[in-house]
Amino acid sequence: MNTTPLNRRSFLRNAAAITALSAIRPGSLFADAPARTSESIVKALFDTLSREQKKQMCFAWDHVDAERGLLRTRIENNWRITKPFINSSFYTAGQQAMIRAIFEEITNPEWHARFDKQLKDDVGGFGNRQSIAIFGEPNTGAFEFVLTSRHMTLRCDGDSEGHAAFGGPILYAHEGENLHEKPDHPNNVFWQQAVEANKLYHMLDSKHQALALVGNGMPSEELVGFKGRDGVFQGCPVTEFAADQKAELQRILKSLLEPFRKSDREEAVKCLDAQGGLDQCHLAFYKEGDLGNDGVYDNWRIEGPSFVWYFRGRPHVHVWVNVADDPKAQKLNSFQDSIM
Repeated sequence: MNTTPLNRRSFLRNAAAITALSAIRPGSLFADAPARTSESIVKALFDTLSREQKKQMCFAWDHVDAERGLLRTRIENNWRITKPFINSSFYTAGQQAMIRAIFEEITNPEWHARFDKQLKDDVGGFGNRQSIAIFGEPNTGAFEFVLTSRHMTLRCDGDSEGHAAFGGPILYAHEGENLHEKPDHPNNVFWQQAVEANKLYHMLDSKHQALALVGNGMPSEELVGFKGRDGVFQGCPVTEFAADQKAELQRILKSLLEPFRKSDREEAVKCLDAQGGLDQCHLAFYKEGDLGNDGVYDNWRIEGPSFVWYFRGRPHVHVWVNVADDPKAQKLNSFQDSIM
């Protein structure tokens, strides 16, 4: 593992990072300091990085990796975008604090404890077996910060990726107690989202349950590329739902968005509205992979022209998310069903 020697220069970078973080104040009530956002902290972090650090974890905006393709839009369920761990001597203590602060700003404070449980269970805690990358230069133009690990890919970009919510495709996941979880997914912090979705399934009449339930042909979990307005979607068209069922789906969408910061929630809804809202989507439940064959479907998907929220509950929870306001707006490199 590459490390940064503990010397005078790293000491000064550490002090600079702590000073920069303390100068960024929450909210916007202080005229003498910028409001604290994930993007403002990314800018401050970038300014404290040494030449060697930038060499290993900073890239051009459209950097193409020889093995992984366009690296900025890459997503996997178990990966590190760069080699240095966050909790290693590669980063100073001050820089590590800034990275944690970025993470806290791109997630809902009410979810921090649940994310921390997921991280403790899956990687041993925040910063362990996790890495970051910065694309572009925060002080000069378009940029994006990407945090990756097993069961997590999160981003912040200050709307540099103008057409995409969350800065691009994201993933959140959790192995609650075992690699192969029980049907009720004990202690899985995200399973409640599936419980809520299944409530809607049981609100449907037999005709619409038959439309929504897919017996065979469940897509591979990483297939979340956009199909566009002429795409063929699995499941029941939302236009078939009654008013109370549509309202229930709106409630489910709200619960799906809940773990993330307010600005990303709003951007996701704005992107969805640009393609016609939930009325342009289909809702599918998959008979395949129903743990325990109990009729509580572990795998389900909401999909529209440029909206995919794919909940995979077998063998444990992986949730793949890809949302934009235009099916052709994104450059994707890892989705076999992309229309690009």
